[in-house]
Amino acid sequence: MNPLFESTITSLPLLGRGKVRDIYAVDAELLLIVTTDRLSAFDVILPDPIPGKGEVLTALANFWFAKLAHVVPNHLTGIDPESVVRGEAEREQVRGRAIVVRRLKPLPVEAVARGYLIGSGWKDYTASGAVCGIKLPTGLRQAEQLPAPIFTPSSKAEMGSHDENIDFAQVEKLVGAALAAQVRDLTLTLYTEAAEYARGRGIIIADTKFEFGQDGAGKLYLIDEALTPDSSRFWPADQYRVGTSPPSFDKQFLRDYLETLDWKKQAPGPHLPAEIIEKTGAKYREAMTRLTASL
Repeated sequence: MNPLFESTITSLPLLGRGKVRDIYAVDAELLLIVTTDRLSAFDVILPDPIPGKGEVLTALANFWFAKLAHVVPNHLTGIDPESVVRGEAEREQVRGRAIVVRRLKPLPVEAVARGYLIGSGWKDYTASGAVCGIKLPTGLRQAEQLPAPIFTPSSKAEMGSHDENIDFAQVEKLVGAALAAQVRDLTLTLYTEAAEYARGRGIIIADTKFEFGQDGAGKLYLIDEALTPDSSRFWPADQYRVGTSPPSFDKQFLRDYLETLDWKKQAPGPHLPAEIIEKTGAKYREAMTRLTASL
């Protein structure tokens, strides 16, 4: 399996490269999104790709887009990515790892749902007893399930900067009260349905991030990715314990490794040992298998 760190599609205009995805213009209405094998941690793109990661993310996101389409429409068009590029070399780059989507205007917020107290939410709670302005009961422990899932949005940072948690009032200022409420309600519905499904497959979705975009008429769509190991914390249910950060099927494993290094969490990122690359890829593949395989 040859990893793809960066795509080189010359038959279409390149619009930009994100932490993981390369975006090309198909025409005025459509985009080609290529999910590479790049991996970012602490908002820094690491120099070593994870072979097969792009295919796993694409397959899992497409699975969730289909499963949750009754909740909110998504940006998928169903157009074969291989049909919009030229030559076998370009078709090979998009095969299994690219999608053709509608051109939509992304909202300037990350829509985060949390069902458990972990990560930056745990840090905020220990400092203030609240997460994104939402006051929580006292005495909660790390990784504890919340009384009910909460909407904890964050800002969209520029490449290389860190997203910051914001409160609901700030979301209302950014997008308006009605749209903010719609995004919050959709985020919690999507999370609740996905978490219930995943629990039946032995996975706890501790938290997850969604992104939304609008068309010219203001209709809201789910965009980017959905419920992948890059955008979510997946915990094996049989190893979950309150009071400690559980093992995971996502890149938390990699973050934990990076925390052991003398690295300031700034570019350039450190090279990864072969063992860490392999274990990270295996965790991504196991998450997809558990969630999508027939029981």
